[in-house]
Amino acid sequence: MPVLTEKTAILSCPSTISAPALGTHEVRHVFRSINIRKAAGPDGVLGRVLKECAAELTDIFTLIFNISLSTSWVPACFKAANIVPIPKQSNVTCLNDYRPVALTSIPAKCLERLVIKHIKAAIPPSLDTYQFAYKENRSTEDAVAIVLHTLLKHLEGKNTYARLLFVDYSSAFKTIRPFKLRAKLHLLGLNTALCNWIADFLTNRTQSVRVGKHTSSTIAINTRAPQGCVLSPLLYTLHFTHDCFASSSSNLIVKFADDTTVLGLITNNNEVDYRSEVQHLLSWCHNNNLVLNKKTKEIIMDFRKNKQLNHQPLSIGAEVVERVTRGDCHGGPVLGSSHCLSCEQGPTTPLLPEETEKC
Repeated sequence: MPVLTEKTAILSCPSTISAPALGTHEVRHVFRSINIRKAAGPDGVLGRVLKECAAELTDIFTLIFNISLSTSWVPACFKAANIVPIPKQSNVTCLNDYRPVALTSIPAKCLERLVIKHIKAAIPPSLDTYQFAYKENRSTEDAVAIVLHTLLKHLEGKNTYARLLFVDYSSAFKTIRPFKLRAKLHLLGLNTALCNWIADFLTNRTQSVRVGKHTSSTIAINTRAPQGCVLSPLLYTLHFTHDCFASSSSNLIVKFADDTTVLGLITNNNEVDYRSEVQHLLSWCHNNNLVLNKKTKEIIMDFRKNKQLNHQPLSIGAEVVERVTRGDCHGGPVLGSSHCLSCEQGPTTPLLPEETEKC
């Protein structure tokens, strides 16, 4: 893929191709599918109003939506958000333990759902085979299953073992750059006007933080895909993970959203491909403005009778990656016991505790 800058991104996306036109039946259907329990955004438009008055409001909103798409311009009220901090875990020790969830306009969410259909229709269905998030009939169980199947099949071979790197990115959704994303979407074959609409959707977004009855002042942002927007998960995968794949057949990279597992299938103690893969991943991260944080861990699965007791550590930059005996892969325990590093019972020892065989 060519190196993209904001300048080349703009030049590569001339707005000469007409935008997709939405029909009234599409808008009416998405209005009638609204979950009325969802909170309203800063505009105060309630989902109940749109759902119960769908017949009366469909025509005017169809016109608004089509004008927005044809001009590649998103109304300011569609880009406003109230940010509500939600704890990621029960024990909160710092601000990074909160997830900033955006409460956005419900009419905007409806438009996003319609845009998603056009995006999915335009991109290859086989894109990013090993990304298991945000896809129909895919779940964390599928991601775990492919890792375990590949791992166990490899360990049946002679003189084999495996290393698994559980990658954790720092604030991945905050690093999306609209113009670079627009160029990537253009190269994937997405409608040019829609590429420009998405770039506008992500720029000059206004937001304020709301905690209880208190609301902060409003600021404008030009990077990130807000967590809470319908489009954000798909845009994240198209911007980042679709071009993150293993460069060697002896490795596998499996993803669930921004949770990434690098599986190195090692034979005869040759770790060259695995270590090269990690360096390749670091280069990819650098090119995409992603940073690995200290939560990145590694597990070694070595059941050989004559195995090495002291495997060479893996380093990322100047930091040595912490080696653990239990790993969480894509929301579920994949390798769950202390025998992973020093198994004396051989490969027949279960990799998952009986009570957590299904993640």
